Amino acid sequence: MIGFRICKRTRKVDDATVARFRELPVANISDSMSRMTSAGARLRPMHAGGVLAGPAFTVKTRPGDNLMIHKALDIADPGDVIVVDGGGDLTNSLIGEMMTTHAATRKIAGIVIYGAIRDFDAIHANPFPVFAAGVTHRGPYKDGPGEINVPIAIDGMVIEPGDLIIGDGDGMLCVPFAQLADVYAAAKAKQDSEIKQIAAIKQGKSDRAWVDTSLQRLGCQMEN
Repeated sequence: MIGFRICKRTRKVDDATVARFRELPVANISDSMSRMTSAGARLRPMHAGGVLAGPAFTVKTRPGDNLMIHKALDIADPGDVIVVDGGGDLTNSLIGEMMTTHAATRKIAGIVIYGAIRDFDAIHANPFPVFAAGVTHRGPYKDGPGEINVPIAIDGMVIEPGDLIIGDGDGMLCVPFAQLADVYAAAKAKQDSEIKQIAAIKQGKSDRAWVDTSLQRLGCQMEN
């Protein structure tokens, strides 16, 4: 049935690659993707803190309905990140404490909800990674339809099943499966460079000449 189906995932990022990306800040990964990819500023970490990383297990659901999310919780692999396109609607919550507890028990790596959650206090006190667009006490329906393991989009960011999902305090990001090696190399190089820059700043040796150079190049009038 169109819009109501469960598909098989044909590939996913491997555990070693997930582990390597976990050590990199999301901001550096984003910069290495030319700052062109975003999940929208509304998607924020709701948990106590810590990195979200793993292969995408995608769900597309009707706003306010979590039937297919429940199915995803039962069939996703340990280490997966369940990523839900709920249309960004915040009228009804899609998950709460019981569902996140079930996910953690199954060793799911985390949940991303492009929609709302509830039981914020319990989720916020827990290290299990949850990203969402908002919070509401109003509960969900369980009637469908929905799709599992299909391409989804969150604020213009396309996520295909098996892509890498990575998130920290700055937000979450999808790294396409075919671009993993190139993005990692660029992000790692940027991280190494920033570590050196921060050390220089702390030692009072940071070169700030680029600021005036840029202002002059852009024609800024500066009085002495």
